Amino acid sequence: MKYFVIAALALTAAGCGYHVGGHADLMPKSIKTIAIPAFGNSTTRSRLPVMLTSDLTREFNTRTRYRIVADPNEADAVLHGSVVNFTNYPTIFDPASGRATGVQVIVNVQLKLTDRSGKVLFYRPSAEFRERYEITTNPQAYFDESDTALSRLSQDVARSIVTAILEDF
Repeated sequence: MKYFVIAALALTAAGCGYHVGGHADLMPKSIKTIAIPAFGNSTTRSRLPVMLTSDLTREFNTRTRYRIVADPNEADAVLHGSVVNFTNYPTIFDPASGRATGVQVIVNVQLKLTDRSGKVLFYRPSAEFRERYEITTNPQAYFDESDTALSRLSQDVARSIVTAILEDF
């Protein structure tokens, strides 16, 4: 009887749908290929959509079983995205010079994943992402950190998007 109870508990736990965060893949099993066309852009930051498309492709390739294809006509699903807003503003000022030493970047992205039939599998009309970076006040040591911060932001956004797509079904 004791072994029967243990076996029943093990079977119940195995079928409960429990999973470790970041490791679920709840997308339909019919999806094997995904196309990620170039992101649209409603901002003045032309590099960010290119970086996002590239980082999303890399993130899907390294973390999932899906094959990323270039042609949306050859894909089981298509991920359309657009950078709809880009804002940056100073958060910290140097008291001596009055110059900004810290900057907050906020990016809003619109995302839609559809299957071949046009059924929406995932949709975020306005996903917001943030990154903070610092600026040195020493002109001899000045290094423009904005490109590095944008790269970090793009990678974080890609990681968050892939996780949301895999777990929100």
